[in-house]
Amino acid sequence: MPEKDRFVTDTRNRPLHDLRISVTDRCNFRCSYCMPKEVFGRDYEFLERGEILTFEEITRLAAIFAQHGVQKLRLTGGEPTLRHDLTALIEMLKGIDGIDELAMTTNGSRLAEMARDLRAAGLDRVTVSLDSLDDEVFRAMNDVDFPVSRVLDGIESAAKAGLTPVKINMVVRRGMNEHTIIDLARHFRGSSHIIRFIEYMDVGNSNGWRMDDVVPAAEIVETIAAEFPLEPLESQYAGEVANRYRYADGEGEIGVIASVTKPFCGDCTRARLSADGKLYTCLFAAIGHDFRKLLRAGRTDDEISEFVASLWSRRKDRYSELRTSKTGGDKVEMSYIGG
Repeated sequence: MPEKDRFVTDTRNRPLHDLRISVTDRCNFRCSYCMPKEVFGRDYEFLERGEILTFEEITRLAAIFAQHGVQKLRLTGGEPTLRHDLTALIEMLKGIDGIDELAMTTNGSRLAEMARDLRAAGLDRVTVSLDSLDDEVFRAMNDVDFPVSRVLDGIESAAKAGLTPVKINMVVRRGMNEHTIIDLARHFRGSSHIIRFIEYMDVGNSNGWRMDDVVPAAEIVETIAAEFPLEPLESQYAGEVANRYRYADGEGEIGVIASVTKPFCGDCTRARLSADGKLYTCLFAAIGHDFRKLLRAGRTDDEISEFVASLWSRRKDRYSELRTSKTGGDKVEMSYIGG
């Protein structure tokens, strides 16, 4: 089959361009919006080692997805840096034809000591989760008393290693950290780093999400613009999730991700692969499709490729557009598929 004919689109004519790969379901933080300690406590049963995809299995799947148009891979978790010998996987993925970018989302806790090796292995850039510069607020949100200074050290190390531009994600939750928005914007203004402010989303079932906890993107932009005037920027590519703004004085840019108040389902090009090999075609999906079973049953690449095409061509997900009338039901946990 000619390469161009292998590219697939779903029922809304959305191509498959991005694959997010969870390499572990474990994390060393217990953020309330993702892995609240009340649920993910000492007795929580994480995946056994044999249940998690091997590096060879991940690489094989990524190569098959690349044949269908995937150009960008993002490693997630849990916390991906907890996966042993992660640099070996990065080296393997970097060699796949058709992949233009290999990125990773991390909480930054181990980035200071790992950034140089990650870059040397072939990682292109990182996105770091940082929900506040206020140490007391940050420690409360990660709920393991982890200091903000160590994440800042990780961001600096990533920049020095060439994992740029470093993107910094702040999940904004009313009553917890919205009062620190300006502090974060001010701190990184004038740097090459790009902050993205994210509306608190109803991912999974364990974070106690309420609409009242959402700080709308428009309010976030208004808050920052009152201190530092902003100008809107055009999207850089189809399917970009962040609305971009530049500081009027030229001191950099920010982004806001408004998946609650202004859904972008119509341009979504992402698929998500869990650590144990289940594929989810939406961040808010309830059902995953088992690729580990296919891999370990001896299916050929062509057979797995046909399954990919079949799944994506039937895709019709648009949860965020329907949220007002569809907020219930089971959804996969964010920690399981990496957001």
